[in-house]
Amino acid sequence: MRDGVFSIFSVLSVSLLVLFLCLHESHCSPPSHMKGSVLMDKSSDAFLPQVSPSGAPQPFLPLLAPSPLTPFTTNSTLPKLSGICSLDFSAGQSMIANTSIDCWAVFASVLANVICCPQLEATLHILIGQSSRDTNLLALNGTEAKHCLSDVEQILVSQGASDKLNQICSIHPLSLTEGSCPVKDVNEFESIMDSTKLLSACGQIDLVKECCNQICQNAILEAARKIALKAYDLLSVDPPHALPEHSTRVDDCKSIVLRWLASKLKLDRAKEVLRGLSNCKVNKVCPLVFPDTRHVAKGCGNGTSNQTACCSSVERYVSHLQKQSLITNLQALDCAASLGMKLQKANITKNIYNLCRITLKDFSLQAAVGQESGCLLPSLPSDATLDKSSGISFICDLNDNIPAPWPSSSQLSASSCNKTVKIPALPAAASAQSGSLQ
Repeated sequence: MRDGVFSIFSVLSVSLLVLFLCLHESHCSPPSHMKGSVLMDKSSDAFLPQVSPSGAPQPFLPLLAPSPLTPFTTNSTLPKLSGICSLDFSAGQSMIANTSIDCWAVFASVLANVICCPQLEATLHILIGQSSRDTNLLALNGTEAKHCLSDVEQILVSQGASDKLNQICSIHPLSLTEGSCPVKDVNEFESIMDSTKLLSACGQIDLVKECCNQICQNAILEAARKIALKAYDLLSVDPPHALPEHSTRVDDCKSIVLRWLASKLKLDRAKEVLRGLSNCKVNKVCPLVFPDTRHVAKGCGNGTSNQTACCSSVERYVSHLQKQSLITNLQALDCAASLGMKLQKANITKNIYNLCRITLKDFSLQAAVGQESGCLLPSLPSDATLDKSSGISFICDLNDNIPAPWPSSSQLSASSCNKTVKIPALPAAASAQSGSLQ
């Protein structure tokens, strides 16, 4: 057993997985009720288990095959661009190429939450940020935003990406504008902000520690609040004592701050920072939609006197979760905690995860019941890769045999950063992840 080991999950395993879902459950695209679902609020963090750097999971070895099930050639049709968009697509060519692979047509919906949509959002921020060096603007107007988004979609589709990314990732022309943020001019932004302080906090982030110490995130929030207050100056009204962290105006101004950061950083560094910040949000919540638990409550009631009936109902329930989305190891912890608390509210107090041998990997997408073909994605940012001989591949974190932790009311930690489940240390994971993609 090795600590922090990763495996490349080949296209054949995933193609079998997607084909199974399409044929049996019509899960080729995410149902509308799943989009944007957030199942755990901050109060639930208190029940999340802890992560220790000393875990040693059993390795996960997916089936690899010499040829993919689907041809991996990009669309030969040249994209039809509007000619109106001012974004420099050639300067962001590498980002666009990565995005087209991360959002590859057949896999976009199952990779959406962790890989595809964060990469697409980072690409748009970087394209606008880089173009601000010439335009001096950190946002597009409504007309240009519509054309630019269409152009980006055309380019991505021509390189093999899904043609439904605006739906899968909830990206709209308004996402490229300033929204309700009162500042979009670079000079005005820099006259309000302490640029040196912001760059010092966010010019380079620790991908492991940032999600917990939030040095860059706090700096972005402070900057967003400062420029959001400009709206009250324009209206000649007194500002509130404190703007809420997640008000629409502050959220729109956060996008302006991210684009400004992207304009000051080299392309690779900008991607690292934006994807790292995005992953902090991704790993905080479970993206799965939980069906009604009444059948599990019925099968596991009466003190689980009938273990066979209980575990059968649990396995049937979990099988529905396994048809939704690929998730990260930390999301799996959140999903296990969230489901566990739902079951506890249904008066199931016994640790049925342990009773029925439910593991973290059981919460992620699977090929079929009884097959070892699932995958937990790493909690740090990663990209899919394209090889003409083997197809699309992505990294799986080898934590599949770790038992799912049953939430305990005694776990009253204030932060999800304090977890006790033994999974590989994140620094080791980051190192292995980088090597696996070469």
